[in-house]
Amino acid sequence: MTTQFDEQGREFDERPWGRYVVLDDTEHFKVKQITVAPGKRLSYQSHAKRSEHWFVVEGVATVTLDEEVFEVRPGSAVDVAVGTRHRCGNDGTVPMVFIEVQYGESFGEDDIVRYDDDFGRADG
Repeated sequence: MTTQFDEQGREFDERPWGRYVVLDDTEHFKVKQITVAPGKRLSYQSHAKRSEHWFVVEGVATVTLDEEVFEVRPGSAVDVAVGTRHRCGNDGTVPMVFIEVQYGESFGEDDIVRYDDDFGRADG
């Protein structure tokens, strides 16, 4: 996979569920702006080496944490602890945008275990 950069030099990627832009990336944390298209959702996953904090800024997020499902509206946030199975989706009709702060030892794709995925990327 080739890393892409936008006109401001920020890493980004288009995904089947929407897109993300990396706003900051250091040794200890990474910050992304994530846009989820209407009717789409990210995979149900967990991480062994990082926690995440999600702050919703547009639309309404449908969040799953260890099988508990609830809505998160703009101006509200949710914390995802290391090892928690989680998913964020958009059941609405407009794009949903949240800011994700990752904190921990690793921020790569190698620290993702996918349990369920609408796009065939589950780990089994």
